[in-house]
Amino acid sequence: MPNTELQKRRVLVIGAGPSGAIAAALLKRNGHDVLILERQRFPRFSIGESLLAHCLDFVEEAGMLEALEAAGFQHKNGAAFAWGEEYSDFDFGQTFTQGKPGTFQVQRARFDQLLADQAEAQGVEIRYEHEIISADMSGERPLLRARRLDGSEYLVEAAFVLDASGYGRVLPRLLDLEAPSNFPARRAVFTHIEDRISAPSFDRDKILITTHPQHRDIWFWTIPFSDGRCSLGVVAADEHFQVAPQDLDACLKQFVEQTPSLRKVLGNAVWDTPARTIGGYSANVKALHGPGFALLGNAAEFLDPVFSSGVTIAMRSASMAAGLLHRQLQGEQVDWQGEFAEPLKRGVDTFRAYVEGWYDGSFQDVIYHPASSPEIRAMISSILAGYAWDLRNPFVAEPKRRLRTLAEICARTPA
Repeated sequence: MPNTELQKRRVLVIGAGPSGAIAAALLKRNGHDVLILERQRFPRFSIGESLLAHCLDFVEEAGMLEALEAAGFQHKNGAAFAWGEEYSDFDFGQTFTQGKPGTFQVQRARFDQLLADQAEAQGVEIRYEHEIISADMSGERPLLRARRLDGSEYLVEAAFVLDASGYGRVLPRLLDLEAPSNFPARRAVFTHIEDRISAPSFDRDKILITTHPQHRDIWFWTIPFSDGRCSLGVVAADEHFQVAPQDLDACLKQFVEQTPSLRKVLGNAVWDTPARTIGGYSANVKALHGPGFALLGNAAEFLDPVFSSGVTIAMRSASMAAGLLHRQLQGEQVDWQGEFAEPLKRGVDTFRAYVEGWYDGSFQDVIYHPASSPEIRAMISSILAGYAWDLRNPFVAEPKRRLRTLAEICARTPA
């Protein structure tokens, strides 16, 4: 297509979700020309609805915190865990890292739209329903082909590209960067319900994570919203779904029915929204950056939804990349591996250690242990609040060794 229209921009961001909106706003605030191309039309449904406290640090950095606080989302001050008759909760106001004491539980359609609108209000151009269909990184500047909804195409030449496409994983697909995850294949089935929860023990200011009574690798999220509704989902390995009903609503209801504590909490719920499913979401890449581009958030790597780390990792990567790219565009020599990939990976690997510990049961033993010290709980609470990069925290500096030692102390003796 020799006559294809060519547009030249300073920075191209792929995707208008949280990482794209934050990165674009930060770059615009530093005076850079930024264009976001988003394949979908907002608002659009997404999961990842329970934010961690560390998220608000980046929302504040991007000048969006006041708008978020005024939006009426459900306040969240921590996380609660239930397994049979056992219950444990962690308060984000009692953490080793002195961060934000609370955050929000959000309907992502409205939340993502809010962040994107805030980026636009700061001067970022967003083009919805524009899809990237090819990428050429071999020249002096990246050259990407975009397709509009009407089928017409154009080229965008940029000084740098940030891929914030989330599960779409645009550049990993187009540049053959995808790599297999080391996590087993798992699936989530989820819905929104009118919860009508009346149990006095239920804390709407916390996400509730419930462990299946017989299978400790099956767990549920219950995320209350401010309008009397909640997000409900079950996560399990594929093998558990093979013996469950194929109908998604019946499947989710059966798993809840098998879990008495959760069944009791949701006893009055109105199931008014068809369930959805997502599987094979754990992903990895061969590299987080290359000549003229960097990958943000889920476009690079997604671990597991259990500790709601996805949006935090996405926003953290956006902040880091935007700061580094600003310096580079100012003419400074920067080290994307040493200043972006490696430090980002340290936090991701911290989350990874606790996700692995959750599924093998060792971290669950720690969570439900009745005699844990306040100091250790504060260190664990910091990680659950998203502060997985604070190397002053021993459980961040040496996550595997510290968790292994603690789990041995808390290990349950078989009945």
